[in-house]
Amino acid sequence: METKKVIVIEDDKEICDLLKIHLKDLGCEVTFSHDGLEGLEMIQKGHDLIILDIMLPGMDGIEICQKARALGVNTPIMMLTARSEEIDRVLGLEMGADDYMVKPFSVREFIARVKAIFRRTKILEEQFQESNTKGEIKFEELSIDVEKRKVLVDEKKVELSPKEFELLVLMASNPGKSYKRSSLLSLIWGYDFEGYEHTVNSHINRLRAKIEPDMDNPKFILTSWGVGYSFNEDLKES
Repeated sequence: METKKVIVIEDDKEICDLLKIHLKDLGCEVTFSHDGLEGLEMIQKGHDLIILDIMLPGMDGIEICQKARALGVNTPIMMLTARSEEIDRVLGLEMGADDYMVKPFSVREFIARVKAIFRRTKILEEQFQESNTKGEIKFEELSIDVEKRKVLVDEKKVELSPKEFELLVLMASNPGKSYKRSSLLSLIWGYDFEGYEHTVNSHINRLRAKIEPDMDNPKFILTSWGVGYSFNEDLKES
């Protein structure tokens, strides 16, 4: 199995030691940072998974996640926290995290979720490759370069978060297919976050704000009333 590079940004050294043992058992190469500012620098060097605590010295995990996504870091992020308030979970997911675990957590569940993230990443990559052999999807003024993860509208580059990009590629690869919010959560986030369908809504709204000429009358991402969302099948593919 291919060695996966994992960075753990966590200031609790006992948790670091525990994670190191189990990640190495999965064949992962593990590096650590115990400071938020240092961690933000390190994650830009390329990894297959970022495990990120929320409460950190220097810079908190929510801000690290937000800044990392703004810098174009597409690596999956699993957030850890000792707090269980819903706002933390929602905020983490909406800032671009892929998963969220509350301490103390089961080692068995942690391992299962890490495996699920790697599996989901592989499936998404295969899905994107199958969606278009040329690696490019074009509908009128919208152009999506799947391989380079680049989106253009009227030949102007649009900056999308990893989740916004994945949502767009999934739907643009299947014009006319309606996706339930719960299905999008499962396909894009990899888990059934019951009660967090509004996370999908907020991502769709941000995606529309970036690609739609008129937010009040969406052209690309349509709302399927009573179901969820779909990509407009009436657009001319070029």
